Amino acid sequence: VQLVESGGGLVQPGGSLRLSCAASGIIFSINDMGWYRQAPGKQRELVARITSGGGTNIAVSVKGRFTISRDNAKNTVYLQMNNLKSEDTAVYYCNVLAYPSFWGQGTQVTVSS
Repeated sequence: VQLVESGGGLVQPGGSLRLSCAASGIIFSINDMGWYRQAPGKQRELVARITSGGGTNIAVSVKGRFTISRDNAKNTVYLQMNNLKSEDTAVYYCNVLAYPSFWGQGTQVTVSS
């Protein structure tokens, strides 16, 4: 399993970013996927998940601001983040929920003015 996250960066509060995660080594279309984040000094937390059928669950802390989607033709899962806040600053990782021990390198999101 290989996961490559991209799309992070520095953004001002209220701004938007779209993260991408390209997956390989799995049959992507049949796997549930998740986006996690880890802020300095904090545990990694699940931000959003999407099932193979496209059903989604979003963490309360980001509900209404973040959406998760997938493109099975591209083996890619996305995290659209709007109205970003300073507390969203973290390294963001994607994960294949059936293979929880495999992680990509993550992508840094920094929300600051």
